[in-house]
Amino acid sequence: MGAKAKKKAITKTLKKASAQLSASKDATSDFLPLEGGPARNLPRTEDRENEATVLYIGRIPHGFYENEMEAFFKQFGTIKRLRIAKNRKTGKSKHFGFLEFESPEVAKVVEECMHNYLMYEHLLQVQIVPPERVHPKIWKGVNRGYKPIDWVQIERKRQDKERTLEQQNKLVAGIQKRDQKRRKRIEAAGIDYECPEIVGYVQAAPKKIRFDAE
Repeated sequence: MGAKAKKKAITKTLKKASAQLSASKDATSDFLPLEGGPARNLPRTEDRENEATVLYIGRIPHGFYENEMEAFFKQFGTIKRLRIAKNRKTGKSKHFGFLEFESPEVAKVVEECMHNYLMYEHLLQVQIVPPERVHPKIWKGVNRGYKPIDWVQIERKRQDKERTLEQQNKLVAGIQKRDQKRRKRIEAAGIDYECPEIVGYVQAAPKKIRFDAE
């Protein structure tokens, strides 16, 4: 075979390979095997965002609580669960929460429509939470009413508890010590003020003397 024939054969082979490569690209193949052969496709994995049904709701205004939120968002679709984060001590809203719909399509529509929606001078922040980022305890206590801790009652009980004589005297000693420091600061400031005396020491009751009758 002459040089011209070899050149012609090589050109023909290159054209054939180029045609196969372009055909494989049109078929949206993922890669060409190193050992040769037709192009292959990788197995497609489902888009996880299409399965997301949980939404994060941020910058919730005051007064827009569970009942109001459910009444507002149920116009988009069926709501499975709803929870607003609250302060454990006061029971007040932390102005963010989570909302779960039955349909992922509805969740996507709510994100597109309600993100940066102006409500009571607040721009709502609505974002889809991927399934792998949903915390297992995100819905803890969602089906029961929230009862805040009555810290006033706890403090009242602590202050009103019965004390022994030593405990009462120690309490009064601390009060008088702080009062002496306060008096010194007042004198250092050049203020002429007569502070009232604090009297609170409890003296032990005298022991009864028993006189035996003779």
